[in-house]
Amino acid sequence: MNSVVVSFGEGHEYELRVAPADLAAQDAQLARQWFDKEFVDLECEPSNPVGKLLIVDQILNVAKYAGENAFMHGGNNWSASFARNALKALDRDFVRVDTRAFAMSY
Repeated sequence: MNSVVVSFGEGHEYELRVAPADLAAQDAQLARQWFDKEFVDLECEPSNPVGKLLIVDQILNVAKYAGENAFMHGGNNWSASFARNALKALDRDFVRVDTRAFAMSY
């Protein structure tokens, strides 16, 4: 089982699990497009003043701007899409998104 952990501080961590079959069915380019759309829809501010927006920055910003409520109930469609697309876009089996530290680990 693959997973994404999204943290909003101590005691506020949410693990989202993704079945390997669901991940295999996802396309990496579509995963990046999903984050492009969510970044715009959530009106995220680019964290890089130079303007270059990396997928890691997009994932961190989308999690931050979506807020903790979006992840509280891990079975919802949006959080499941977030997890599946993050894993596929980064080509990883595990991702930890720390919104407080604005950092990601694999």
